[in-house]
Amino acid sequence: MKMGGWVKGKVVGSGSFGSVHLAINKSNGGLFVVKSANSEAGRHALHNEFNILNTLNYSPYIVQCLGTEYQHQGAINNVFMEYMSGGSLADVAHNFGGSLDEQLVRLYTKHILLGLNHLHQHGIVHCDLKCKNVLLASSGNVKLADFGCARRIKSSSSSSSSSCCGTPLWMAPEVLLLHNNTNEKLDLDLAAADIWSLGCTVIEMATGRPPWIDHLHDSSTSNPMAALFKIARGNAIPQFPLHFSKEGIDFLSRCLERDPNKR
Repeated sequence: MKMGGWVKGKVVGSGSFGSVHLAINKSNGGLFVVKSANSEAGRHALHNEFNILNTLNYSPYIVQCLGTEYQHQGAINNVFMEYMSGGSLADVAHNFGGSLDEQLVRLYTKHILLGLNHLHQHGIVHCDLKCKNVLLASSGNVKLADFGCARRIKSSSSSSSSSCCGTPLWMAPEVLLLHNNTNEKLDLDLAAADIWSLGCTVIEMATGRPPWIDHLHDSSTSNPMAALFKIARGNAIPQFPLHFSKEGIDFLSRCLERDPNKR
């Protein structure tokens, strides 16, 4: 798509990278979204997202990148993505009473797993899985989105805390510990870390609340990050939905195994 071939509409999302606007293609009337960076860090995230998506084969469980628009000096300023009319799963939960029925959670989790499997088979880890980064189509299909933190893994591990990012409440304990000890060198299985984040996302879908929220409220410290690092060094796991079936609890137990080698 070229400048002049589309019209920017209302804001439909935002993040640390910048903003997301609805847009329309002037030549065919089709809707899409445009992600725009407002900082150097944002442009770096958009560039990373484009590079990741541009090398992936098509999957019905990964949001499609439609193109880019560059500014001067060759830096990506806008990334064009397919429009997912249902919004994020966080939006869906909010619009339907604050949380999702277990039957829906199972359906969406299956789609997320298929998306993660596609990524991992291509040597890519998402690193920031949560409801906000999973989008719903009107057909009921959900797709993984927001690959600004995603990375390639040339081997099964990573040894640098600077090599992965994400949202702390959804991070695996070993990733949190590495972020808190930037001088420490540990091997991380980031694919296993994605599975932990999936478990946290299932809890978020089922309860409408972030994982660990009860632990943070009960913590003796007023610093949420300090409380999280304390959790990461301990043996606790996020609280499971009380209304979940036996099968749902078993699934969460497998995702939220503290030992990444057993997930």
